[in-house]
Amino acid sequence: MRHSIRTALAAAILTAFAAAGTLPAAAQPVMEARSISVHPHSAAPIPYAEGREVVAPALRVATFNASLNRPQPGQLAVDLSTPLDAQAQAVAEIVQRNAPDVLLLNEFDYDPDGAAAEAFKSNYLARSQGGQPPIDYPYMYLAPSNTGIPSGADLDGDGIVGGPADALGYGDFEGQYGMVLFSKHPIDAANARTFQTFLWKDMPDSQLPTLQHGELVRGVLRLPSKSMWDVPVTVGEKTIHVIAAHPTPPVFGGPEKRNRARNHDEIRLLNDYLGGAGRGEYIYDDAGRRGALEPGSDFVVLGDLNSDPASGESNPAAISELLGNPALVDPLPSAAEHPGDPELRGIAGITRNALGTADFGRGSAGVLRVDYVLPSATLPVRGSGVFWPGAGQEGAALVTGWPPASSDHRLVWVDVTATD
Repeated sequence: MRHSIRTALAAAILTAFAAAGTLPAAAQPVMEARSISVHPHSAAPIPYAEGREVVAPALRVATFNASLNRPQPGQLAVDLSTPLDAQAQAVAEIVQRNAPDVLLLNEFDYDPDGAAAEAFKSNYLARSQGGQPPIDYPYMYLAPSNTGIPSGADLDGDGIVGGPADALGYGDFEGQYGMVLFSKHPIDAANARTFQTFLWKDMPDSQLPTLQHGELVRGVLRLPSKSMWDVPVTVGEKTIHVIAAHPTPPVFGGPEKRNRARNHDEIRLLNDYLGGAGRGEYIYDDAGRRGALEPGSDFVVLGDLNSDPASGESNPAAISELLGNPALVDPLPSAAEHPGDPELRGIAGITRNALGTADFGRGSAGVLRVDYVLPSATLPVRGSGVFWPGAGQEGAALVTGWPPASSDHRLVWVDVTATD
């Protein structure tokens, strides 16, 4: 949220891209395929990975709230149309240093032609940054988001209908905060499921503030502030479901704390979608298909979930329940210990929150764990980490300063064994 530090916390968006498909154009995720110039497991070594045992190729899955958002529609595409944007260079160098095989970027503005995502690939990821090997992702997925779409209702109760706080997801324009999925492995876009239009009222026992929102408003208010995706990725003979989301920050929202309640229920939607004990039967996707993820599926949940189970302003119940779901594993990624200093330094103080993934500039209280990569229990974990080099360590300049050179969030990665 590097740019939203200057404005306000916000949400996310996306829109479909595709080489071919059968879904309606407005909701059609697109896959692009071409030859791979960087092999999935021969890219740059990961910082702090010295001593990591190499047995068989691992699949590295990462999430990164890159804060590549801009205040005007189309501005990001313009900024990325040349290879000279300093923030994008820093973000791309972090990606190259960590070399994930599957990467989710949160807070990446959507444009109708996908020009920003294509430009980021060709002008930044495919070019060496800071001496790092270039990285190529031949597959990419985007889909629509609720961010910036007018709701037609006065959701924030200020007596005026319109503006970012009255949108279906916070945003000044449709697409202002989005997400994009990059992959070195084929994406099965035809079988992807999106949940952009799921209505909050259709979640049983939800925390929807019904006293503040009447029946008409409840009939249009969607639960995902951006969307939720289930994107199948083919790795060898295995299909791994990438379940991606970016729930709303749990702040603002008025005295009814609508955003706190929404954040809780967006995370609960993720958890319910994993199924078990009859959960998830109420869920429907944008194509009208009902039900949760098929039992026994391999999956990875990832994204900026905007909730720390031990600190911050969110309701910790939902994230705690998700982390405790026996269908998945929490690898507890952490930053490497800094030489001579095992503590993780925040922007204005010191914190012992080694699991922190974001620094919101409030000293130790501002370092929170909000970004997650949670593989299914069927995928053995090989390693994990948070890219947060300390002073004097290689790459430290990429995450320091205020606003940081890249983002106030850090890239989080997990290695799993994805071959039978």
